[in-house]
Amino acid sequence: MKIFVCVKHVPDSAAKITITGNNTVDESVTFLMNPYDEHAIEEAARLKKQLGQAEIIAVSVGKADAANTIQSALAMGADRGILVTTDSQPDSLVTARALKAAIAQDGRPDIIFTGKESIDSEGLQTMYRLAAAMDMPVASGVDSLALEQGRVLVECELEAGAKEVIEMSLPCVIGCGKGLNKPSYPTLPAIIKARKKEVRQLDLASLNIELPVGGIEILELKPAVEERRPQEIRGTPKEIAGAIVRILQEEAKISIDQE
Repeated sequence: MKIFVCVKHVPDSAAKITITGNNTVDESVTFLMNPYDEHAIEEAARLKKQLGQAEIIAVSVGKADAANTIQSALAMGADRGILVTTDSQPDSLVTARALKAAIAQDGRPDIIFTGKESIDSEGLQTMYRLAAAMDMPVASGVDSLALEQGRVLVECELEAGAKEVIEMSLPCVIGCGKGLNKPSYPTLPAIIKARKKEVRQLDLASLNIELPVGGIEILELKPAVEERRPQEIRGTPKEIAGAIVRILQEEAKISIDQE
């Protein structure tokens, strides 16, 4: 089985991120693998262990330093990597087309894993665009997966704690959520071994992908500012409960059945 895992190189959310200019950030901060993609790599490794025979290929589109994220994927269990390099900031449509072209050059996939979203842009589009480009079924927010006789049965997390069960034929695209597994972080021997694994680098222009008619451009970035207004509620338990209900209804616009 051939398993591809799409990974993204993103700024560390714990770092102090500074906006430079209108639409870029200071790239001197620490970058790492998108946290949701760690679950994708872990699930691919779990599946390989279950099957006995499988190859895991980590694929990324980004600047040259995204090779560090590929190395992280190799240390976590990927067998080799493909890095499509570009100095631009491709949107989800261009990224999906680049991923498709790189994967198609390498061979037909049986499963493509991704994270359910990236923590930098949070577009939640790339996996769907990739699946559409490759004419494959797709499921996202997956927190349970079982492979049976050439089909996968997945359970997806929806809003308000609801679950959705989907059965898909192979090949397919799976967007992994945090509930799917707990990533096993690499040991020192695994990190050293990863340095000897193959990483193929391709220039985005060399893929000759068809550029979309339209696209998404980041015009301006602004720091998120939280405006919190602490409010002390006093009174009897019944009065406090009533005040909380009123705040939820009037300010949070939440409908509450008080019967």
